[in-house]
Amino acid sequence: MDPSRTEIERDVALGRSVHAALLERLHDLLAGDALDASEPSRLPGWNRAQVLTHLARNADGHRRMIEGAGRGEVLEQYEGGVEGRRVGIDAGAVRSAIDVVRDLAAATAALEGAWEVTDWQGAGRRTLRGETPIDRLAFLRCREVSLHGVDLDIGIELADLDPLYVRLELARMERLWAARRPTGSTRLPAPALALTPTDRVGWLTGRLDVHGLEPAGIF
Repeated sequence: MDPSRTEIERDVALGRSVHAALLERLHDLLAGDALDASEPSRLPGWNRAQVLTHLARNADGHRRMIEGAGRGEVLEQYEGGVEGRRVGIDAGAVRSAIDVVRDLAAATAALEGAWEVTDWQGAGRRTLRGETPIDRLAFLRCREVSLHGVDLDIGIELADLDPLYVRLELARMERLWAARRPTGSTRLPAPALALTPTDRVGWLTGRLDVHGLEPAGIF
């Protein structure tokens, strides 16, 4: 079902909120000289600079798809596809904290500007996920920023996720999990249901290991 205008407006407001929360945290750390971008993130093989650069290039990619759709085009999120995505992330590995935060702030502002003028029609081609309607992109950006904010290991934890994001994400992730199960076994296992909503999001998105549970296998 395509999102209604009300749902799109909700997702845009949520996106602006998660953007602002992450940037505020980053600027606070910069002000206290407490952000080392070269430190490892929680994503294997990625340092913080790479995660922040990825978030900036992801914003650029969303804006690219939105602007392309406005011209009637279905554009690839990242120029050069998977390889272009990799190159963009790796290019950030040795950048300073202040450089990557400034980059992210500028890319975020440009994306929010595109949100203001798009009619949310058409589609883009997400490099790792395929063709995606433009009207789904605002929520997908919320997911990207929310989860990678935790991945950065800068004091943002699953329990800090926006409650609205958690509620919306659980509905989506539980449907995806069920769709990959044999018919008749689509109810989440008891250990997963016993988790807090934020921890359940962590398990479903591969960011929390739970004793007695196999990985959710969605991401």
